[in-house]
Amino acid sequence: MSVTISLIALNVLVSVVTLYAAPQLFNKFMMMPYRTVRQKTWYELVSSGFVHAGLGHLFLNMFVLFFFGLVLERTIGQGHFLALYFTGLIVSSLPSLYKEKDNPEFATVGASGAVEGVLFAFIFLFPLDPIYIMFIPIGIPAIIFGVLFLAYSVYASQKEGRINHLAHIAGALWGLVYLIVFVPNTIDHFLTVFGLL
Repeated sequence: MSVTISLIALNVLVSVVTLYAAPQLFNKFMMMPYRTVRQKTWYELVSSGFVHAGLGHLFLNMFVLFFFGLVLERTIGQGHFLALYFTGLIVSSLPSLYKEKDNPEFATVGASGAVEGVLFAFIFLFPLDPIYIMFIPIGIPAIIFGVLFLAYSVYASQKEGRINHLAHIAGALWGLVYLIVFVPNTIDHFLTVFGLL
């Protein structure tokens, strides 16, 4: 069975249960750096990635995971895909953990960091493939989309808001680092796509 589909099913199950049937689990699973550091609840770095702020948040993450995850899973294999996803959850949580460790009001949820890792791993392997954004009928080359997305995330991370842009940035960068470090011939493949090798 597809790892991507299994992860989507698990995300949907946990998110729906914590949103509607067991809200006490929502509070337990979210990452609150102040609590994480003081109570040593390190599981939150992973559990927070399986709960979402609402159905729209859940749908957007799972939509992206479905379309890019299936292709990436077939390309790098299920083992690497699973490792990328779970290490992406952890790595993307670290900047917020450090920055907000003394802020008792801060909490974060969602699979966005891991999903960005998957998306940017796809972009690195298929940099010239078109990515379509809703309501824009023209595909944007993946590498240009990636640069624009990162630039926006860096800009938006300077402002206060409900979206954890630091997790997006860390997850995206981790997707690139994971491929380069752990998946053989990734750089050669990238250079070949552009005719540089």
